[in-house]
Amino acid sequence: MTTPLPTRRFGAFLFDMDGTILSSIASAERAWTAWATRQGLDVAAFLPTIHGVQSVETIRRLNLPGVDPVAEAHALTEAEMLDVDDVDPIGGAGAFLAALPPDRWAIVTSAPKRLAEVRLKAAGLPLPGVFVTAEDAERSKPAPDGFLLGAKRLGVAPQDCLAFEDAPAGIAAAEAAGMAVMVVSQTHRHPMDTAHVMVTDYRDLAVEWDGASLKLDHRV
Repeated sequence: MTTPLPTRRFGAFLFDMDGTILSSIASAERAWTAWATRQGLDVAAFLPTIHGVQSVETIRRLNLPGVDPVAEAHALTEAEMLDVDDVDPIGGAGAFLAALPPDRWAIVTSAPKRLAEVRLKAAGLPLPGVFVTAEDAERSKPAPDGFLLGAKRLGVAPQDCLAFEDAPAGIAAAEAAGMAVMVVSQTHRHPMDTAHVMVTDYRDLAVEWDGASLKLDHRV
């Protein structure tokens, strides 16, 4: 069955990065597994909590004695930057992004800028003209700060934006920003219960640009 798509037009598209336009789960989980093991954590229980949130916030909320969240997050970023051999684009993401006007899309990620740039290069995806990273947003997802800043930099009202997300924290952030949401599920290991439109990847998606707004359609 063909997935029903939003019928309205949008002023801009905003994309999360990890799990939404590229898959870096294996790389991230290798680095986090090594870190969690050193901290004596239950790795299986801990790993699901790392996605969609800034590393420093993930570490900070553990409240581990004697652990400096900023220093540990920096070390994790360095480890992840050296491990990108299996970072791949989500299906059809490259062609879909290439079809968008450069000034009508942005990436809003919880990753530090250096790591985000390395992963995009490894996946063969373009750097966006508007790039909101961990350094830019005052509060991490699920706060709406990153998406609101992305919309502001694009010059588009948040309610006229469509956010592409994969993780609960990011979905909540886009909702709080007042944006419509599309969920990309290629990297999901378990079904997600969501009221938003869900697609596996971008291979069946096309975009129509009329010079003023964007509309999603199914690829013919």
